[in-house]
Amino acid sequence: MKTSIMKVLCAVTLVVACHTIGAQEYDLLIKNGHLIDAKNELDQAMDVAVLDGKVAEVSVHIPIEKAKKVIDATGLYVVPGLIDIHVHVFAGTRPDEYISNSYTSLPPDGFTFRSGVTTVVDAGSAGWKNFKTFREQTIDHSDTRVLAFLNIVGSGMKGGAIEQNLGDMDPKLTAIVARQNADVIVGIKLAHYSGPEWDPLERTVEAGELVNMPVMIDFGGHIPELSMETLLLEKLRPGDIYTHCFAHVRGRIPVVDENGIVRPCVKEAQDLGIVFDVGHGGGSFVFEQAMTAMDQGFMPNSISTDLHTGSMNGGMKNMVNIMSKLMTMGMSLQEAIERSTWKPAVYIQREELGHLSVGAVADMALLNMIEGDFGFADTKGGKIRGDKKLECELTLREGKVVWDLNGISLPEWEKVD
Repeated sequence: MKTSIMKVLCAVTLVVACHTIGAQEYDLLIKNGHLIDAKNELDQAMDVAVLDGKVAEVSVHIPIEKAKKVIDATGLYVVPGLIDIHVHVFAGTRPDEYISNSYTSLPPDGFTFRSGVTTVVDAGSAGWKNFKTFREQTIDHSDTRVLAFLNIVGSGMKGGAIEQNLGDMDPKLTAIVARQNADVIVGIKLAHYSGPEWDPLERTVEAGELVNMPVMIDFGGHIPELSMETLLLEKLRPGDIYTHCFAHVRGRIPVVDENGIVRPCVKEAQDLGIVFDVGHGGGSFVFEQAMTAMDQGFMPNSISTDLHTGSMNGGMKNMVNIMSKLMTMGMSLQEAIERSTWKPAVYIQREELGHLSVGAVADMALLNMIEGDFGFADTKGGKIRGDKKLECELTLREGKVVWDLNGISLPEWEKVD
């Protein structure tokens, strides 16, 4: 009799244990949030479950018993981790070398997660000569996913005369290093050249063609100005990226002409597949261009910060601030999220990112839309006012909490073992 009772108890214990293991099949559950996922055309209340750093289930209702940890996202927008395709994160201590292993670049992890960004693309801080240092020093040691455009200048973005050296712009050597590091290099970059010829641009495009990657163009400084129509309709290819699209700087023809009209070649180029990227920066976003263009229906294809020490404390601030600014100017929340997640993933040919399909990496941002009286600045010293602003409440990188503004992923202190 005693033996039979013991067998029954063991069987009951086994059933309970199996039920518990089966019930907690997920590591983490984001519950009660409003999911916006442009790739999957989702814009509704949905739960998202995570297992082993991947999205395991997306459903209208997932029981909390199924997860070891539950985060209540009531009142929050759940979106794929934001992708910032124009930053400078080759931080270093070499003096007088501008953004390439020097003080103007920033260590990524200090400035990404707090604004919901999980992937950044360095925009040409390094060239083929010093990319190995950049990779070993920053890319391989960052929790943020760091990808890169490789500068056509072999020495990278060191500023001044170094970036004017045509002899250091070698498409074949650039392509070799891009191909060797194709797991992290996504394109080729041209910036800051101020000569009168098209040669640097043509070399950049040649390198892009050799490795089947897009190029990003930071165009300007040419005296006299080079033709925007020639650039957009003859020199660049569909999929190439024109960054700082709302700049108005010396030596660069702006997208809005002197009569306040978006140039016909700009709209034609966008229709043909040229990507217009915000690239806000410290001097490349003015309301005179942005508001006028957007009022005429010209929207940027992607949103990016141009993060560096000269932009982060000015009008730019961070990714969600720019998204909020563009929304104040007429862009919808859904459009702002699409241009910060799925669209940039497509443009850099990394379509495994920017969405929350089952099996995708569990990079996520939980965003709060706060209401109040807010000011948004441009880089010319002007501002606009708005009554809504996005704030990042929580960020997940491969299913792990890497930013939690108000501790929503944590228990009350009395319950901590």
